[in-house]
Amino acid sequence: MRFISIIMGSKSDYDVMRECAKVLDTFGVQYEMIISSAHRSPHRTKNYVTEAEKRGATVFICAAGMAAHLAGVVASLTVKPVIGVPMKGGFLDGMDALLSTVQMPAGMPVATVAVGKAGAVNAAYLAMQILAIDDPELKTKLEEDRIAKAKKVEADSKEIEVLIEREN
Repeated sequence: MRFISIIMGSKSDYDVMRECAKVLDTFGVQYEMIISSAHRSPHRTKNYVTEAEKRGATVFICAAGMAAHLAGVVASLTVKPVIGVPMKGGFLDGMDALLSTVQMPAGMPVATVAVGKAGAVNAAYLAMQILAIDDPELKTKLEEDRIAKAKKVEADSKEIEVLIEREN
């Protein structure tokens, strides 16, 4: 069984990361979601990553704020793709988390998405794109989603657009 693992550094991250889970639910993609901290529960984090990988975790999504070392720690424990979601909060309102997540040493990549809710949603999409490399059904669902999004933009525009007629 393949699944996506969502790990967040604290319960305060849940409201944002629930958005990630909602996207995965919409596409019928299996996932696990746990709380484990790189600093407060490092042994739990290591044990979980090791066990989740054995059970079929294919991509890890890690959300953390402030020092935001969770994604980097997980990347050090697995060669599976790791996606970091920096969380808002702290003195720098998420900028510290963004820099901590994105500034990984060479050879320890963490794909980093936007801070907060947009990042949580994009992490779900990126994880599904990784899975879709060898899952034609999921690939088709993602393509259909893109088409639906484009159609929505056109429909929204038609509701409000005002155009000047051009002379040929």
